Amino acid sequence: MKVLVCGGAGYIGSHVVKALLRGGFEVTVFDNFSTGLEENLQGGAGLIRGDILDPGALEAAFAGGGEGSGPFEGVVHLAALKAAGDSMTNPEAYSLSNIGGTVNLLRACSAGGVKYFVFSSTAAVYGAPVCLPVEENHPLNPENFYGFTKKIIEDLLTWYDLLRGLKFAVLRYFNAAGYDPEGSIRGREKNPANLFPVIMEAAAGLREEVLIFGDDYDTPDGTGVRDYVHPWDLAQAHLQALEYLNQENRSLCLNLGSERGFSVKEILTAARRITGRIIPARVVPRRPGDSPILVASAHQARRVLDWTPHYSDLDSLIKTAWEVYRPD
Repeated sequence: MKVLVCGGAGYIGSHVVKALLRGGFEVTVFDNFSTGLEENLQGGAGLIRGDILDPGALEAAFAGGGEGSGPFEGVVHLAALKAAGDSMTNPEAYSLSNIGGTVNLLRACSAGGVKYFVFSSTAAVYGAPVCLPVEENHPLNPENFYGFTKKIIEDLLTWYDLLRGLKFAVLRYFNAAGYDPEGSIRGREKNPANLFPVIMEAAAGLREEVLIFGDDYDTPDGTGVRDYVHPWDLAQAHLQALEYLNQENRSLCLNLGSERGFSVKEILTAARRITGRIIPARVVPRRPGDSPILVASAHQARRVLDWTPHYSDLDSLIKTAWEVYRPD
């Protein structure tokens, strides 16, 4: 199958491209490199430099005739702004990039005869959990604008299935952490805000300390508990989702998580043990909207895709990340 991966030079996208190439797919990366890195490009994949905000660039990519261009049978969409906090102060940018860019991409898919669409969604569509673990039928009530944009896109996909016959897989990630276990993807995220890269930067001396946002939650050690999943495990799910769509021609929506929660203090303790670094940390007030615990049920992904995360244990998450951040 010939597949276009939008955002294929990014942190998760580069792992997805590697998995698809290894699975025998013909892959082209479409990326504007606003956050993606050339060093994460995988050999064997085509490359189109372009932006999903540019309908002309998408039209040219899907039209065919150029190296690595269409027609494409499948599209994997990972191109988006993704900082939850930033989305609350800059909603216009998130509307334009996430919603407007996806509308452009869906228009190009319709014109180009694309059959299958795999979408990088997020657990942020759920908002504060009303029950745990969070299953796919949990109410959707995003508490940040980033999660709202992803929910809107999920709704768009439902309509494009109905109106255009575009079969989709919505993959709701929980918290991605870690790096390629084989070490071939080493480009670090730019300006990270997530816990794992922040801890790694502090361990490597690239930042002074780790901020712990609240230690008075109703959790075993008072700090927030989250479900973390390795990007290589996520990448395998994208491959399996494309195979499912090709075989079953039926849309689906799945959570992707380890089904295990780790607290901030638990992660810091493990990171200090594995890296051998002090990793200074300081408790600061809670952030608005943060839930005490957020853990996935990935039962449907296991049942439907036969998906099993192999690298999402805490030690593997930290060790693979430290291999990238450790000073030479």
